Amino acid sequence: MSLPTAYDVLDAAQVLKGIAHKTPVHTSRTLDARSNANVYLKCESFQRVGAFKFRGAYNAMSRLTFEEKKRGVITHSSGNHAQAVALVGSLLDIKTVIVMPADAPPIKLAATRGYGAEVVLYDPKERTREEISAELKEKHNYVLIPPYDHPHIIAGQGTAALELLTDYPDIEMLLVPCGGGGLLSGSALAAKHINPNCKVVGVEPEVANDATLSWRTGTLHTVKNPPTIADGTRTPSLGKLTFPLVRANVDDFANVTEAKIIEATKFLFERMKLVVEPSGALGVAALLSGWQAPSRVGVIISGGNLDPSVLC
Repeated sequence: MSLPTAYDVLDAAQVLKGIAHKTPVHTSRTLDARSNANVYLKCESFQRVGAFKFRGAYNAMSRLTFEEKKRGVITHSSGNHAQAVALVGSLLDIKTVIVMPADAPPIKLAATRGYGAEVVLYDPKERTREEISAELKEKHNYVLIPPYDHPHIIAGQGTAALELLTDYPDIEMLLVPCGGGGLLSGSALAAKHINPNCKVVGVEPEVANDATLSWRTGTLHTVKNPPTIADGTRTPSLGKLTFPLVRANVDDFANVTEAKIIEATKFLFERMKLVVEPSGALGVAALLSGWQAPSRVGVIISGGNLDPSVLC
């Protein structure tokens, strides 16, 4: 598969027009004061399924042929991509099978089943989700819709940043959470297209910093099942597409502690009345950690599917 470009993100925006929500941008004087910057939060927590993942799933699945749609699709995800594929399947009348870890957040498991998907649970300590997905794909002839390493997924995810930078083209830095790199890759493509001088920074937990190490060294690093509260970043590594895109278009990485991720999640809930899952709060965690920011900063709040037990 060829690497997507900014024009693929623009094309995805047309596909998603009237289907995906144009999510709001929130600000906070308190956050601005603590960051010494004007901070604009692109709240994908208000997207369909409560996360940016809907954008990529719809962009990819809506392009399937009639024959591919009849076969059904399979994917593997800890939660948000699972929900997105399940919802898109219900919208487009496509059978969906989702391989999910048994310890996935209950709220995400329930939502995925609620959208009508067949859920296959597995133990992450025994097998990988990729192995199980590959077996089921081969056995049933399903079409694989991967969570991040696919050109239409990457392009769809980039439309969130495209919306933000279109409305605020003078943003000087964009902070983007990074798991498998689909959102970060697409966001960088969009940001550089609109404002080539915008600095794009990926944000990872310190204990799950495989993308940071890969970006710095030029060699793909892997961190398996890292012990982070930010479950959306537990992907072991960047993909075959996202790795070169991150290397080419991302300007820097910030790594944040578990304590700062929790602080950011609490700050967004208590001060801004925003329900944000830990993975979605990574950009704010970087700002609260003292990350040096220019005067205008955009932050992608990637999702809001916060399990009540985690909130407590």
